[in-house]
Amino acid sequence: MSASLNAFPSHSAEPRLDAAHLAWNTVASYDEYAAAQRAVDRLSDDGFPVEHLDIIGSDLRLVERVTGRLTKGRAAAAGAASGAWFGLLMGLLLGIFTNGAWAGLLVAGLLIGTAWGGLFGFFGHAATRGARDFASARSLVATRYDLVARDGYADAARSGLQQAGLLHVE
Repeated sequence: MSASLNAFPSHSAEPRLDAAHLAWNTVASYDEYAAAQRAVDRLSDDGFPVEHLDIIGSDLRLVERVTGRLTKGRAAAAGAASGAWFGLLMGLLLGIFTNGAWAGLLVAGLLIGTAWGGLFGFFGHAATRGARDFASARSLVATRYDLVARDGYADAARSGLQQAGLLHVE
């Protein structure tokens, strides 16, 4: 990167996110977030002031991946596991303030947390009356990731990515 990257004045105004402003300041577009992240990382490695860049995901979709059937037993097991961790933490915190029974407090916290977590998991799932009998993981996914430069840095960012071989001009 050349020294001209630091020749731009620094502004701390709120970023504009309207379509007309972004169209003139879009440096590159990527199909995957990892590719946009690599571009910013490369610019950072080359000394570019990356605090003037944004990665903006467009055309967002909620993806819910169903991971399995959720029964009362599985809900109780998941609750017991969470409760065990919580009970262990509480036992550890209480054990810090004792003079010798800390191991007993750890075991007691683990057992009590497991029992209460299992009960809450079981009855919490039973209360839904079958309205949601599956487990899932949700994520937001964009179909396009635009690398946008603020404060007059768009041309310098394009130049840096082109020199790095990460921007193909057609």
